[in-house]
Amino acid sequence: MVEKKKTRIKIRNEEKILEAALKLFSAFGFHGTTMEKIAELADMSQPNLHNYFKTKADLYEAVLNDILTLWVDPLGNLDVEGDPETELRQYIFKKIEMARKYPEASRIFAGEMLQGAPILMHHLKGQVRMKVKAFATVIESWARQGKIRPVDPVHLVFMIWASTQHYADFMPQIRAVMDVARLNKADYDAAAESICSIIVNGLKP
Repeated sequence: MVEKKKTRIKIRNEEKILEAALKLFSAFGFHGTTMEKIAELADMSQPNLHNYFKTKADLYEAVLNDILTLWVDPLGNLDVEGDPETELRQYIFKKIEMARKYPEASRIFAGEMLQGAPILMHHLKGQVRMKVKAFATVIESWARQGKIRPVDPVHLVFMIWASTQHYADFMPQIRAVMDVARLNKADYDAAAESICSIIVNGLKP
């Protein structure tokens, strides 16, 4: 019983640390964030924080790995036997919902890409490439069956990523152009509908 309790406490503390690190890395970047600030936001002592993550680089990599998993997992969920419009709509809406719920994660990921992906490059060449290949296999199968017109599947996924993650990475610009203080759920749904309309209609044979 004691061991199980310790395990639950450890899991909860790691979650608190990762949540705090996500917020601070998003706001101040890697160099502008300190372990002291993370410990303070996570409501624990700095020595206790170091029991979970020895260095700031270790913690930053853990945050990035969590973000990558969050971003990439839905990519492999396309059903080759499913209806292309339904499957792509579900994926696009999922990506927009992630942009709405996890904007900090998207901005940290974008920052890592802008710096040349020094931490995530091996993951990009590994699991991300494999997921994109799986996505491409489904798209190419639909094209062979005449369900959609032939299209480069890799550039298709790039287009979906760019259009959906824009609503996280460029939010100040979006709010300024739309002249709103913040976007609500209906605004994100409208964005997803527009993206779906453009992409799905463009793929119709």
